[in-house]
Amino acid sequence: MTRTTLLTALLTIAGITFTLGERFQATAQGGAQRSTFTGGAPTSVDAAAVHATRLRFGKGSRSNWHTHTWGQLLMLEEGRGRTQVRGGPVIETLPGQPWWTAAGVEHWHGAAPDEDALQLTIYEGAVKWLEPVTDQQYLAPARK
Repeated sequence: MTRTTLLTALLTIAGITFTLGERFQATAQGGAQRSTFTGGAPTSVDAAAVHATRLRFGKGSRSNWHTHTWGQLLMLEEGRGRTQVRGGPVIETLPGQPWWTAAGVEHWHGAAPDEDALQLTIYEGAVKWLEPVTDQQYLAPARK
């Protein structure tokens, strides 16, 4: 399974968790949802430690460098963004293109210099915040 396929699957799962929770409840109560699954119904796993947030970055804004305990899954919903793993190129991000940053990897993300961005972020565990991203780092030519 490619990383993109995995990320797409994770975003899909995150998007339907609430709907499936309702179906699990209906099934548990003997409702008509029994035909939703074949071979047995999956069980809901505690997701209290999972953070799912939508962040609107104004043009030119970005996070500080940081890491995540278990990694971070991001996807733009609107606008254009930028991200960078420490030591790597600045990458332009577009709506519908998810990206994964592995656990403990120093990175930043935010909006493009000239356009706002709405990001969906999903992560579990703690965030370790580091120093601000300099203008020189942020304004480096982006790879598309």
